[in-house]
Amino acid sequence: MQKSRFWVVGGEYTSCDCESLIQGTERVVGPFESRTEAERTWRILSEDHRPQAQVRFTIAQEPSSALSA
Repeated sequence: MQKSRFWVVGGEYTSCDCESLIQGTERVVGPFESRTEAERTWRILSEDHRPQAQVRFTIAQEPSSALSA
């Protein structure tokens, strides 16, 4: 059985709607073997960018099918 991997992704968006990233600000951090590890990094990145309303990060789970490819 394959384990899932997790990534923290995000960056600065063009507006607070968080629909379109500003090119060059994209960040992808990982992979992490557990969601707990990814949450720790997400929390640090989010706190570091708290004053910037248009910067957002989220946790993405890699599909298990990607691991077997």
